[in-house]
Amino acid sequence: MVANPSLCWSTATVTDCSNTIIAEVCKEDDVEDGALLEVMVAGYPVLLVRNKNEFRALGSKCPHYGAPLSKGVLKGERLRCPWHGACFNIKTGDIEEYPSLDCLPSFQVTVKDGKVFVTAKKKDLESSLRVKDTSKQCLLNRDTKLLLGGGVAALVCAETLRQEGFTGRIIMVTREKHVPYDKSKLSKAMNLKAEDIYLRKPEFLAARGIEIWTEKEAVSVDFQKQKVSFMDGSSQKYNQLLIATGSHSSFPEIPGADLQNVCILQTPEDSNKILELATGKNLVVIGASFIGMEIAAFLSDKAGAISVVEKREFPFQNALGPQVGGVAMKMLQNKGVKFYMKTELCELKGKDGKVTEAVLTSGEKLPADVVVAGVGVIPNSAFLKGTAITRDDSGAILVDLHMQTNIPNVFAAGDVVSFPVALLNGDRSSIHHQQVAEAHGHIAALNMLKKEKKLHTVPFFWTTMLGKSIRYAGCGKGYTDTIVKGNLEQQKFLIFYIRDGFVTAAASLNCDPMVSLIAEVLYSGRQISKEEAEACDACNVPSLAKT
Repeated sequence: MVANPSLCWSTATVTDCSNTIIAEVCKEDDVEDGALLEVMVAGYPVLLVRNKNEFRALGSKCPHYGAPLSKGVLKGERLRCPWHGACFNIKTGDIEEYPSLDCLPSFQVTVKDGKVFVTAKKKDLESSLRVKDTSKQCLLNRDTKLLLGGGVAALVCAETLRQEGFTGRIIMVTREKHVPYDKSKLSKAMNLKAEDIYLRKPEFLAARGIEIWTEKEAVSVDFQKQKVSFMDGSSQKYNQLLIATGSHSSFPEIPGADLQNVCILQTPEDSNKILELATGKNLVVIGASFIGMEIAAFLSDKAGAISVVEKREFPFQNALGPQVGGVAMKMLQNKGVKFYMKTELCELKGKDGKVTEAVLTSGEKLPADVVVAGVGVIPNSAFLKGTAITRDDSGAILVDLHMQTNIPNVFAAGDVVSFPVALLNGDRSSIHHQQVAEAHGHIAALNMLKKEKKLHTVPFFWTTMLGKSIRYAGCGKGYTDTIVKGNLEQQKFLIFYIRDGFVTAAASLNCDPMVSLIAEVLYSGRQISKEEAEACDACNVPSLAKT
């Protein structure tokens, strides 16, 4: 059920007793079944949920980016965030779907004489999140889980291992200099320092006995000896291994690619450097991908001039189609960004070792003080070449729904893998979304612990430009038709992607929480027919809300 965000209640009475607050928040008869209400308890917002005539009280904001959960989607005992699709159990507040790493605080609810009361400790009201309890490391336990990669897949795997009671040694190894950070912000907020986007601080990891080795890169794996060798000459044995080394972009192999101020965005330092170089200068972005478009959007009021070069007709045409791509292109054109579509970069020219001009296959020449490439995704798996691990032609590691590779005790997760996708009828695909990587890491950890748990998730993604977010859920790969609801010109729309007569994905702009609702329906296994999609409007799908 979709929330009714128009309702908001204030505390009637508050009794403070030993830092425990008891507040009357509403009348029982005033709250419909399925309602999500934001109420006030001693000045703090709390989410009140009525589900099957039982009341629950939780933190009111999603721990991920602070979305108001009163505007979310409730299905059974599962509450989905309207912005980025994180899910929580309304009984416990526990996280059930990412991208949030943390749970919601939950509070006691009582009903007396037709009045609803919430009881909570002040310290719990002051925090919008609850960190899940974990086991402690026991030095007598010599079992070692070695996690290659410093992204969200490895982080969630490490935390899940501790949450599930593992007391052995956990080692995360990353070639970067940082603990895991929110990589989705590198192109959305290029003025942030690395420390500003850390997902967990070093002391948080240390307190949970999670070792992190930075600036250390794996160069080979001996699967028989269960040993990883690193570039610095050291090695480490493992009992179980997770490969979550991610992927990287590549710059086109063209003349001038080695000139100064030709960049690829991979790290916080890259992000800061591109911002500094491009401010007041001529910026050329190669590729109208999500990253390329977000860079152009963020720098649209900072760079002197921005040109985007793309070989297709519209931005992110393969993923979201020409309708959504056209909307995004117009948004940036209105900010002065110029697009050169259906052409490619063929040469970079420079002076004194620095880039000055980008030459296109169309013959056009663009002034270029800075060039950023946002094209191509290559799995970071070259160090596995010559081993027995199974990879596809792109280099992606093949895993099953347990995130298990063909090598015993070796798991893989995140951008580096290709896995069976339910919405593609089990066909394999690589999906480079943060939420998917986190789900992979969670499932890998459970199966390292012999839980025999299969991956069950609906991919959820968002891209943000000029303060507006396009949300996307599902897997539209191979779609043959689209149904657009709303108004593309007014930037308020919902679009369904159809394959074989059924919806496999949806995207929206300014229509929250519709994509979250559709994600939850797809998660339940229920199919949405093309006819059902055609019958809805942009902000209301009655048949889905009743599911």
